[in-house]
Amino acid sequence: MAPPPSPPPIRGRGAQSAERSRRFAGQDREVDGDWRDHVATLDGPPVKLRTTVTAERAKSVLSYNTSPDIGFDRSVNPYRGCEHGCIYCFARPTHAYHDLSPGLDFETQLFAKPDAAALLRQALAKPGYVPRPIALGTNTDPYQPIERDWRLTRAVLQVCLEAAHPVTVTTKSDRVLADIDLLGAMARRQLAAVAISVTTLDLRLSALLEPRAPAPARRLAALEKLVAAGVPVHCAISPIIPAITDDGLEAIIARAAAIGVQSVGYIPLRLPHEVAPLFREWLAVHFPDRAAKVMGIVREMRGGRDNDPDFFSRMRGQGPWAQLLSARFAAARRRAGLQPLRFALDCGSFAVPPHWPEAPGQFMLDL
Repeated sequence: MAPPPSPPPIRGRGAQSAERSRRFAGQDREVDGDWRDHVATLDGPPVKLRTTVTAERAKSVLSYNTSPDIGFDRSVNPYRGCEHGCIYCFARPTHAYHDLSPGLDFETQLFAKPDAAALLRQALAKPGYVPRPIALGTNTDPYQPIERDWRLTRAVLQVCLEAAHPVTVTTKSDRVLADIDLLGAMARRQLAAVAISVTTLDLRLSALLEPRAPAPARRLAALEKLVAAGVPVHCAISPIIPAITDDGLEAIIARAAAIGVQSVGYIPLRLPHEVAPLFREWLAVHFPDRAAKVMGIVREMRGGRDNDPDFFSRMRGQGPWAQLLSARFAAARRRAGLQPLRFALDCGSFAVPPHWPEAPGQFMLDL
């Protein structure tokens, strides 16, 4: 008897399923035969998955970390979840914390923090606050499509400009150009730098990996326009997926250098927690012919596991394939005339504007 046919790929989305993780859940709901247990069989899968956005009333927006292998100690994320749908996104497991699927829920059930700018003002105005660069886009993309309507990232940048607070932006969207006025003004005062991720130059492959992110050519064009505006920029070739995207490493570095990008970097594929089974599922749908090879190299780089969570080694991998990748990157960077570069941002000009309601010496009536 022939096996049943595989379901068709879900078009326009990265994940191929919406299975929820129980990692943070309490006791599972008992299957009792009510409508929730039969809704999928009654109606079938949705014809088209819709994106929803819920306002999240956060109590704070400035997050701190002590990780020794990343270049920032604080970050702001105006959104939770990301419509770009990048199958490899290491932030997917954050949806599991809210008993939502790290798969399709992560890219369709989004959360926005409308008070992000006000909460940031409060945090910066606290007595004794010591400024260091704030990283925007460390968890989910600050310029994903819903930024067009919500404009929360722009509001955060305006707060940082008002207070002369340094900020770095990481995105894979040319929507960042909507704020080139703010970023240019901040860059002239050494207050801003932007990193744009270019995973592949192959348009078809990009559409499978990052279905709702702008095309690679648009990201490169955005880098070029930021360079022209005097904004320090970095091209992040991240992640590099063995046997899928690694063959484009040298071409991306050459293109970035040709448009004036000052800095390039890379990170091999990481598959923390629920990302690993989602990525395996994606491979089975789109690259069944090489799925075993890809995961074999990944496990070789990660000490025999799908993921290596250890500091430092998680960013570079280990073993022959990781060593070869490092050598290829170094050689390509030398050929392009690029050197290792860290952007020096100004932390000494920070000052809380006197017109802020939360500024020292002022108070607000609790009406």
